Amino acid sequence: MVLLDLNAGRGAALEKELGARALFVQTDITDMDAVQRAVDAALDRFGAVHAVVAAAAIPGPSKLITRNGPIDMGKFDNVMKVNVYGTLHVMRAAVQSMLKNAPNEDGERGVVINVASGAAYEGQIGQIAYSASKAALVGMTMPLARELAAHGVRVMTIAPGAFDTPIYENVPSEVKAGMVDLVLFPKRLGKPSEFALFVEEIIRNPLHNGRTYRFDGGAILPAKS
Repeated sequence: MVLLDLNAGRGAALEKELGARALFVQTDITDMDAVQRAVDAALDRFGAVHAVVAAAAIPGPSKLITRNGPIDMGKFDNVMKVNVYGTLHVMRAAVQSMLKNAPNEDGERGVVINVASGAAYEGQIGQIAYSASKAALVGMTMPLARELAAHGVRVMTIAPGAFDTPIYENVPSEVKAGMVDLVLFPKRLGKPSEFALFVEEIIRNPLHNGRTYRFDGGAILPAKS
């Protein structure tokens, strides 16, 4: 398992927790060459890449019209650079290495799992950059699955709801409670372990391909004024 992140402290701590089966490589995914170096490090350590999960993202609040004038295109571009281009950089490097893998009995060489968001479908006011970036990942899923089928590589996207991850550490408790209220069942934030189980299911089951799965306990995000 190879972990890519900008946060060196958390990455190193997780590498230590997981032991010899893990390698952390501090990586800025907006830097295509840095991503390639990370994949090369994975190949040096483990010999092959069979699955990749592209989950890095930034929220980047944005409105078309603000108190200070029209949208700041620099901020919009930054969200796209991380959430869309960064994901493409990861896929680009990982899939190139997968093509060299020996196929299994089904002819499979690898699996790509991208992480979108419910905001791709029901974005809130102030989320035009984030929603657009996540919708881009949803839109790429089927074309990529069709393209890479000939090479034995599957492509899936997960659109999760609210999960109890570090991104919510500084979110007020009343906001978290509002998120939980939107979930049909179970009435709580998702657990990272549950997300990991879903990723494992996609990797293990070869019929998962070319689809975006919403993974949110049945939550539907209502419009807010």
